[in-house]
Amino acid sequence: MADVVQYRLERMVGELDDLESRGIFTRREIAEIVKQRRKFEYRLKRPSPLKQDFIAYIDYETQLDALRRLRKKAATRELLRQGKKKTKTRKSVSDFAPVSRIMEIYRLAVMRYKGDVELWFRYLEFCRQRKNGRMKKVLAQVIRFHPKLPGVWIYAAAWEFDHNLNVAAARALMQSGLRMCPNSEDLWVEYLRMELTYLNKLKARKVALGEDKGTLVRDKKDADEKQWKEENKDLFMSLDDEDKENNDHVSDEESEKKSDLFSEHASGLLKTVYSGAIQALPSSFSLRKQFLEILESIEVADSEELRSEILRDMKRDFSADPEYWDWLARLEMSDASITGEKNEDAMHSRLQKAVQVYEEAIEAVPSATMFKLYINFLLDAIASERGEVEAFNLSDHASSYISDILKVYEKAETTGCLTEELACQCIAFYTQLGRLEEAKEVAENLYSGKLSDSVQLWLLRVSVEIRCITKDSLSPSKADALSIFELFKTVLTKMSISEAESLWIMALKFFANQEKSFEKLIELSLKAVAKYGGSENGFSLSSAVVNFILQKDGLKHAREVYKRFLALPHPGLALYKNCIELESNLASLGNEDSLVKTRKLYEAALATYDQDTSLWKDYHSLETKLGTSETAAAIYWRARKFLKDSAVDFTSPDQL
Repeated sequence: MADVVQYRLERMVGELDDLESRGIFTRREIAEIVKQRRKFEYRLKRPSPLKQDFIAYIDYETQLDALRRLRKKAATRELLRQGKKKTKTRKSVSDFAPVSRIMEIYRLAVMRYKGDVELWFRYLEFCRQRKNGRMKKVLAQVIRFHPKLPGVWIYAAAWEFDHNLNVAAARALMQSGLRMCPNSEDLWVEYLRMELTYLNKLKARKVALGEDKGTLVRDKKDADEKQWKEENKDLFMSLDDEDKENNDHVSDEESEKKSDLFSEHASGLLKTVYSGAIQALPSSFSLRKQFLEILESIEVADSEELRSEILRDMKRDFSADPEYWDWLARLEMSDASITGEKNEDAMHSRLQKAVQVYEEAIEAVPSATMFKLYINFLLDAIASERGEVEAFNLSDHASSYISDILKVYEKAETTGCLTEELACQCIAFYTQLGRLEEAKEVAENLYSGKLSDSVQLWLLRVSVEIRCITKDSLSPSKADALSIFELFKTVLTKMSISEAESLWIMALKFFANQEKSFEKLIELSLKAVAKYGGSENGFSLSSAVVNFILQKDGLKHAREVYKRFLALPHPGLALYKNCIELESNLASLGNEDSLVKTRKLYEAALATYDQDTSLWKDYHSLETKLGTSETAAAIYWRARKFLKDSAVDFTSPDQL
């Protein structure tokens, strides 16, 4: 290894001498360069060099070469400042060596990590930037190692087309790529773009020679200007004689025929590529959309027929896909923006056409996804109509959109496509509109059906009920409070604690200041914990109740309640830990009574959870801080006995 590294360093002597003789680097700097290169060379000669070793070496050489070029420019400016004439200096070995060395490191790296595509593209970018003539060779290598990667073919074709100006080679690469990767959408689209770009360049050349006019690219401004001139052609009548007018007319006809040739060629090209693409990828909806976008951005012969054909094919192949209908409806709105229809009536007309598409869609594809897309479209229309979703000073059009949304929700329910998400959206929409009574009525109807077990719907229903009774007064009457409690009771008794977590929290907050209802809620929570058991981790209903009471009524009442929970058959580890934390915080402040209660809680918890390591650690930590060395040692040895020695990793008695 040392001999190889020394040999490689000796080959750099000529370059280093040249750098010193030209005054670019000092002898001390060159010594540091040699030191760094030796370090990197040894890394590369290891049995298994890392990718990062190659990258670090390349980065170092790149920065060193950038510094060399800056100092070379500075030396040239200094000579000019001294009055010496600027002479074109011949390039020496130090000008070529850095690029050659970096290329060699890249070559070693990609041969070591042939499957690293990112490394190959870094190599290609370096070759492209430095223009050292090895680009074709590297492209051939990366294609040989990664023939199934579409990005490689696209990159190679783009380089041939844009930088090497070799259209034939670019076309051959694209066609080879399509044979190797026929299922790549990007390859089909980029191939079409390349061919159309080439065709447009040929047309631009004709225009530059004065043999043609215009381009294949669709320009809305030019189209508008042409339409205006046609409508006002009397303003542009020539004052010359009739022969000149006839000659100009003939010239325009010839130019139009030439332009038609390019348009027809583009049309034929698009048809051919489109046919091959849909044959290779018949189920790709996004590919059809991209072809349609390309068609709408260029001027080709029979563009309307082509557009109609693509749309027909899309309807034939994707009529069962909700995404297709959503795209088709939104296409109506995008067509309005393309044609420049900005007035309110025209936009409303376009929107009605989009609505008709959605109505057809829910008949053809009656699904929850289709209804959701329909509703989202109408919500977007309302948002654009009024600017803000929260503002309800609506125009007539926006009001009609709201009624349409409500009808869609009703239709989704009648067709059996109303999911939990759509139902929540419906109630929230009514609430947002301020129509609480209707929201309440809808919620009541929904809970009697298949969505009766939905926690989110129950949350919305309860929140709507609460808003209804508190809209006039912040404090509800006894009758209202009782009705809300019964509603909570209905759902809390039919759902498990883990499912109804958010409902329990809402109930505790709502009844916190209503003593009788809160007591009833405590009794309800005791029954729930007795039925479902306490939580080992995560949400603990009993802990939540104890914490609420602690904040509301103080420590004494909290102790009474947690004792009632602990008396249940399975109170849960989470409750034990919560009560221990409560008492231990007081014990750390010097409360002896709390220390006694904490120990009792630990003993009660360990009677059931004697294999919980964290519980033993916390107990030992408590005795270490607040107890004596004897009590801490006793806990330690008990823990070792129950946890089989190896599981105990806290401080031993000898270290106390």
